[in-house]
Amino acid sequence: MTETSSSAVSARYTGLKGPLFRLAIVNGLLTILTLGIYRFWAKTRVRKFIWSSIDLGGDRPEYTGTGLEKFLGFLVAVVVLAVYLGLIQILLFYFGLYYVVAPKTETEMIMQVAVFYISLFAVLPLILFARYRSRRYLMARTRFLGIRFGMEKPAWGYVWRALAHGALTVVTLGILLPRQTFWLEKYKTDRSWYGDQRFVQGGRWTGLYRAMRHLFIGAALLFVAAPAIAIVMAAQGKTGETAAFAAIPVALIGFNWALFGYLYYRVHSFRYLTAHKSLVGAMAFRAEPRTGRIIGIYLLGVLIIGAIVGVAFAVAFGVAAATIASAGSTGAMPDILGVVVMALFYLGVLTLAGALILVFIVQPVLAHIVGTLTIFNPEALAEVRQRAYDAGADAEGFADALDVGGAI
Repeated sequence: MTETSSSAVSARYTGLKGPLFRLAIVNGLLTILTLGIYRFWAKTRVRKFIWSSIDLGGDRPEYTGTGLEKFLGFLVAVVVLAVYLGLIQILLFYFGLYYVVAPKTETEMIMQVAVFYISLFAVLPLILFARYRSRRYLMARTRFLGIRFGMEKPAWGYVWRALAHGALTVVTLGILLPRQTFWLEKYKTDRSWYGDQRFVQGGRWTGLYRAMRHLFIGAALLFVAAPAIAIVMAAQGKTGETAAFAAIPVALIGFNWALFGYLYYRVHSFRYLTAHKSLVGAMAFRAEPRTGRIIGIYLLGVLIIGAIVGVAFAVAFGVAAATIASAGSTGAMPDILGVVVMALFYLGVLTLAGALILVFIVQPVLAHIVGTLTIFNPEALAEVRQRAYDAGADAEGFADALDVGGAI
């Protein structure tokens, strides 16, 4: 690692839009042609591109995962999930609960809601399990300076902690959200390794309350406006209705402020937690992403993607409809073939949308975060030694089967 100073290294992201867009389009087309099977190789290729675009003082991390191990892990996870969910449905049916497609009575409506929520809560532990295992796989398949990262196995320990902290957060109406954020991140960080050296998450969970201030302001505005809005809904007198209508803008401001507050919390809690991580004792980190910058990337990305995809949909379906109408009038195209043509155009536009999301949202956000990262005392890496190869367990199979994880 080449140091920019005697004690710190600054990171930067060098990936370009053009190569990533071409890669994403090719990946999408191959995924369509293989009926979705290629998506495991597609995600692997995108990760290799992004990992190699991160410059840490002249050196770059390397992603060593393969599409084949992800595909095999997915097959295993699907079998396990099918058996598990099948047993859940058998138990529900045994107790007289089953899903009703078109409920006609109040009992059937209650039954439908009960089955939905029981199934949801039955899957929630698996979603948390998949998130932990996904992070573990990413760590195991990342190398830097030839040294492998790694993560310990106890995913179920993370699951029950996440469920317990989540319940506390709900019961306290979000007041203990910093406690949940801190302790879950500490659980993951303290079980993460670079070579034979363990990461340590320092700090205190109460230190995250500074990041909550905008959430509290938004919640306070909603709390003030809610009673007045309840009056207008109950239609209790002209004076009350006038006050309630006046409170509606306050409620809208409160809602948007709370939404901004949540994004602010995510960004600033990340900053705090990063600043209190350490490795090899002396090695420290700092990341300073800005909430406004990230919101700006999302808004601009949504506008660009919406415009391009809107035009693409109009053109694609216009051409498809004209082709089907022309062929249909001569009897050259059966109805089923027309449906296939429309489906292919639709999938093509979705592929375009996915590529644009990668290029105009995912990569710029990642580039902004990486660009604010500084590593202090990088010379401590000289003490790190190689760790044993990790087989990778299910290779994110559960994450893929449950659709857990983002674009990369």
